[in-house]
Amino acid sequence: MLFKLSIRNMKKSFKDYAIYFLTLVLGVALFYMFNSLDSQQAMLEVSQSTRQMIQLLVQLLGMVSVFIAIILGFLIVYANNFLINRRKKEFGIYMTLGMGRRQISSLILLETILIGILSLVVGLFIGIFASQFMSILVAKLFEADMTEFTFVFSKDACIKTCIYFAVMYLAVIIFNTLTISRYKLINLLTAVRKNEKVKIKNPIISILVFLISAVILGYAYYLVTGGVYELQTGNELLIPILMGIVGTIGIFWSLSGFILKMIQSSKKIYLKGTNMFVLRQLNNKINTNIVSMSIICLMLFMTISVLSSSLSIKSALDSQLDRFTPVDVTLYKPAYLPESYVSSYSGKTIYNSEEKIEDSRHPVSYTLETNGYDMNRLKDIVEIPIYALPEWTLADSLGDYYEATKNQYSMLAYEMSEAIIKVSDYNKIAELYGEKQYNLNDDEYMVLCNYEQMIDIRNQTLSTNSNIEINGKTYHSKYKECQDGFVYLATTAINAGIILVPDNFEIEEDYTEQYFLAANYHAETEEDKQKIEETLIGSGDTEFFENIKEKGIDLDGSSKISIVESSKGLATIIIFIAIYLGIIFLIASSAILALKQLTESSDNKQRYTILRKIGCDEKMINKALFRQIFIFFMMPLIIAMIHSIFGIKFILSMLEVLASPDELLPSIIVTAIIMGAIYGVYFLATYFGSKNIIKEEE
Repeated sequence: MLFKLSIRNMKKSFKDYAIYFLTLVLGVALFYMFNSLDSQQAMLEVSQSTRQMIQLLVQLLGMVSVFIAIILGFLIVYANNFLINRRKKEFGIYMTLGMGRRQISSLILLETILIGILSLVVGLFIGIFASQFMSILVAKLFEADMTEFTFVFSKDACIKTCIYFAVMYLAVIIFNTLTISRYKLINLLTAVRKNEKVKIKNPIISILVFLISAVILGYAYYLVTGGVYELQTGNELLIPILMGIVGTIGIFWSLSGFILKMIQSSKKIYLKGTNMFVLRQLNNKINTNIVSMSIICLMLFMTISVLSSSLSIKSALDSQLDRFTPVDVTLYKPAYLPESYVSSYSGKTIYNSEEKIEDSRHPVSYTLETNGYDMNRLKDIVEIPIYALPEWTLADSLGDYYEATKNQYSMLAYEMSEAIIKVSDYNKIAELYGEKQYNLNDDEYMVLCNYEQMIDIRNQTLSTNSNIEINGKTYHSKYKECQDGFVYLATTAINAGIILVPDNFEIEEDYTEQYFLAANYHAETEEDKQKIEETLIGSGDTEFFENIKEKGIDLDGSSKISIVESSKGLATIIIFIAIYLGIIFLIASSAILALKQLTESSDNKQRYTILRKIGCDEKMINKALFRQIFIFFMMPLIIAMIHSIFGIKFILSMLEVLASPDELLPSIIVTAIIMGAIYGVYFLATYFGSKNIIKEEE
């Protein structure tokens, strides 16, 4: 008997609450897809470094999945609460017919298990097939070989998904049992006649709360965009976050108190058509859903910010890779080192062997040749020395702006010696890189810098007092601002400053800080380049590496291949986690709004029946319903969009090394498309579902 009732009730639930089932299916599918990445065939056809990056991605996704499971768990419990409340009269009838609370709990248990099993099966089915497309996406992002692609089923991801969702449904079962045990027969039978009590707020107090909340939000925006202080610690960042939460709740609390009153003052608007009915309905919804609307708004804010920022970072990394990796490899090592050497970079005393000291007197090519490396593997070789003077530090370069800059940016290494390169040496590198070359007079110098934050700091000095005295001679900057340029390979613009000096600049050999070499591999295919790289900056058991290790020579380097792989790996990690979180937040927000609206439409059938009795036709009623749902969906979205303007700006300021505002517009467009698709589908499904519900009384 209970089983038959469960089947019948489940069918009824599918008719009225298909959005709930759809949300569960999407949650299961997404959970499986993102947790099955380690089993995808695409990951088996990549290099070792890329495989390590993918393993890191899998580990991070595993940790994120715990958070996702908690969100989905709350969503399921929240949705079930509406379903239970919707069926109070039905449960009252069951109790009138002699069914006890234990039997009703058993009935709900069976329904929950059936819906859970069905949604799990359908979700896994969709997730398994959708994960194959995920393989193609992973392969494209990591440039993996897909020639031997086969269909893959992830047993671990399936078990993990089943366990997580079993725990969620167990929480739902416990919640439902406790809820039913508190019900009284009289309350169940009269539930359909009860309306939520709405307290009319004082308009003056509501306006005051609205203004205070707006000021709180404005100050929070001011803080995260660099107003009063730099947000460098978690405690400092927590302040604007809490202010944003409080301000958002205050905005929604105050809206229902004065918007209706304001519109009522305009009789032409208030009394036109069904506006009176729509506004009353909206006023009641906002008034009774302050916390849920605030949570939805904050989740939408996180979705917009995370998706837009991550897509912007990925786009920036991809677009800048070609420029900042113009050659295949760069190698560098410390130059002439006395037996006890104090590094200008670390400030630590370093003790070196005689062989290491002898090697440090020569360029990188000397180290390669004398230790058995075949120089025919390289071409387009350019070598230069890089100098460092104890009397020319970052603090010396800043001059009068040193104290002010230190107070604002206390973490910078102000005592570190500046990297100095003679202009003709830099021009050799610039010619190889395809960058702009420069000329300097005998009493001039210039600063190369492309790291945005350091450009602003250095330009303050260069625009006013840029003279510096070295060895009794005064040098002045040729330009009143930093010039674009770099030496070291990188993923993006991270050159914090290189000083170019004229060729006649007097500097002793002891102040040669580093020898630098840039070159291309003598190879045509990527496979051949990879082989050369393994013998040069890898860790193989070759004679070259054994000699380097035995002598303790500090030869280091970076390559285009490794930088591109790490960059694509970083971008992929960011984009995958962002999409995972963003879509879950979006689905949760949309589902809560949809379920709330559908439940209220069911509870308000009689009100729409009254509209029909007083002469409103179906077109007017449907129009009123559409406007009501549209405004209900748009209110948290609009406030979330306002939050996102400042949230995205804050994120990009924190990650300005990786992204720039120039890359933001395409990311916002993509985010808008994703948001519009998912949010729009839920909105339309809610409208048509509500439309069907209010027609049932006819």
